[in-house]
Amino acid sequence: MITRAPSFPSAASSRPQDAASAVVVAAALGACAFTLAGHWRLALAGAGLAAAGGAAALRWSRTHPGPMPYAFRWVLRLPRGPHAPRHVVEFLAPRPGERILEIGPGIGVHALPVANALAPGGRLQVLDAQQAMLDALSARAEQAGIENIDLRLGDACTLPFADASFDAAYLNGVLGELPDAPRALRELRRVLTPEGRLMIGETMLDPDYVPERKLLQLTRDAGFVVERKQGSWWASLTRFRAMGTAIA
Repeated sequence: MITRAPSFPSAASSRPQDAASAVVVAAALGACAFTLAGHWRLALAGAGLAAAGGAAALRWSRTHPGPMPYAFRWVLRLPRGPHAPRHVVEFLAPRPGERILEIGPGIGVHALPVANALAPGGRLQVLDAQQAMLDALSARAEQAGIENIDLRLGDACTLPFADASFDAAYLNGVLGELPDAPRALRELRRVLTPEGRLMIGETMLDPDYVPERKLLQLTRDAGFVVERKQGSWWASLTRFRAMGTAIA
């Protein structure tokens, strides 16, 4: 059975980094088309515009953190390389009977296969800042016949869960969207069991990308140590292990 907590109104407003990212995609496609047509100057102009748009998206992501609007949910269905659902499941290694938390599940691209891997006896708790995303995830789960997902609308920086509630947690392309990433990571450390595992996925194509050096510093300060990493320079999955006592 899929369970839902009482909801509260929420909506993600339009973010400038999303508009900049759209410019990047359009400019990059244009540059490719002009290159194939032999229009080198136009191709270079398109490449320059794409680079400028990418830089603007990264800058605005730092000044306007927030969840990707529901209107852009189609992006979640695009090919994901190292972040493909099967890679996430293999890397996270969910086991039947475990309780796992996903922050920012969106429409459930990763939630459905992870929940499926937790059966029998295990449950996946998802928490998102947008009710529309949770509604879409719920509909997809019901259509797939997956019943071991608990839905919660809430803030990742103040998790509404008891200490040591989960065996593992994960988030893909979400950490950079949070207004207070250090606090969110401390909260994740709090709700994980001793030596619980945390998986974080990042890609440079995401305007909310968190560079590896910053990611390692943030997780270390929150009480995590790197256990394993896979992927490439542009997209990777990193698994951490909680160490010692949770940091208040």
